[in-house]
Amino acid sequence: MDNFPLLDRFNNWLKESVMVKLFSIGVLMLILMIPSFWVQDLIRERQVRGEEVIAEVAEKWAANQTLTGPVLKIPFRDFVTEKEWTGDVERTRVVETKRYAYFLADNLTIDGTVSPEVLQRGIFDVSVYDSKIKINATFGDIDFAKLNVSADQIFWSEASLVLGITDLQGIHENPKVRSGSTSFTSESSGDIGLTMGQHSSASNYDINRTVVTTGIVVPFDWKSKDDIVKEFSIELDLKGSERLYFVPAGKTTTVSLSGAWSSPSFDGKMLPTTRNTSGTDFNATWKVLSFNRPIADQWIDTNEALRGTEFGVRLLIPADQYQKSMRTAKYDALIILLAFTSLFLVEITRKVRIHPFQYILVGVALSVYYTLLLSISEYLGYNAAYAIASVATIVLLSLYSTTFFKQRSLVLLFSAVMSIFYVFIFVIIQAEDFSLLIGSVGLFMIIAVVMYFSRNIRWYKEEAITE
Repeated sequence: MDNFPLLDRFNNWLKESVMVKLFSIGVLMLILMIPSFWVQDLIRERQVRGEEVIAEVAEKWAANQTLTGPVLKIPFRDFVTEKEWTGDVERTRVVETKRYAYFLADNLTIDGTVSPEVLQRGIFDVSVYDSKIKINATFGDIDFAKLNVSADQIFWSEASLVLGITDLQGIHENPKVRSGSTSFTSESSGDIGLTMGQHSSASNYDINRTVVTTGIVVPFDWKSKDDIVKEFSIELDLKGSERLYFVPAGKTTTVSLSGAWSSPSFDGKMLPTTRNTSGTDFNATWKVLSFNRPIADQWIDTNEALRGTEFGVRLLIPADQYQKSMRTAKYDALIILLAFTSLFLVEITRKVRIHPFQYILVGVALSVYYTLLLSISEYLGYNAAYAIASVATIVLLSLYSTTFFKQRSLVLLFSAVMSIFYVFIFVIIQAEDFSLLIGSVGLFMIIAVVMYFSRNIRWYKEEAITE
């Protein structure tokens, strides 16, 4: 019987101890971090699914397009020495082989008009375009002497003009190639001998990988150097997805692009010299000199890598809900900490009893918020989804708080505090350039407020001293 008073005192200590309460809240927060990781994995999974849908649509429409050229491609005869063994005796022999010389234009002018549209596959949007491109190229003297190739080695009758195009599926009208009043016939080719950067599965170029460029070939039947044509115009109707890039394949390359798209991204190796964007359309001009890019004016075979010199426009879908949802989900621990701190301070200062299970339900509601945000953002966009999810969660928590806050003023106070927290996070997400500054200042102010309201808390019970 003597042990019962001790057990009662121990139970009362568990109920009244501030340290036990803080420890319990800390354990609950660690447990509630598990759903946070699940939510982030879910966001990544949906983002990957979106990229797969974009790839599926691009496969049927046309992929990202990069134009390389036009470039003159002229074969010539060369002789190489090969070694061979006959028994133990090493012999050498001279073998005739065909190699190719490539010549860039002196002046390359490209004018393009892009007509974008958004295709929908389920809940996902994909930006595609149809473009009309006019190319004018003027070539200078074809000087094989710089390449140490004599005139009797050149196959003039096999010369051709090549234009690299990433995805030939995007050509939906026969290209028109002219020189003055003379028209030429073009052919498609899976190997035009140029190398360039390949698009990776991610949103940027993987410049460490190279592929043989597909494109169109315009064969000539020149008899000698006197038959060379030096001026060409090409009209091209080209479809593609998301990006339209160009390689500066001229001593002086000028590219002008325009289109009806409100949020273009000008990226790649070069930025435009002039640009103009409005709420409905854009236009931009690039001017690249031979001094600005590491490409020789002429070379032999495929030793000249053109990768990494591309530039152009990317048609961005304005709402990137997955990236913003992921950034928001990373603040899950902070929101739970601030919410639990608010409840704890009210519990201590106003002598309100909140059960650990009630803390758990509040934490679960704060975690479910992020799945609500993600699912709604896929239909309505991030901003609208944030407002709906935030209001729904605050209303839910406010109604539930009436079960342990008997005073209406405390319910309103808790609702106001949660509203401030969600507005604070939204401001951080929107202000990417100043997010660290705003977050640091905001957290400093929150800590100051917590210190102020906790200044009168008696963390240890004072025992009466009797003599």
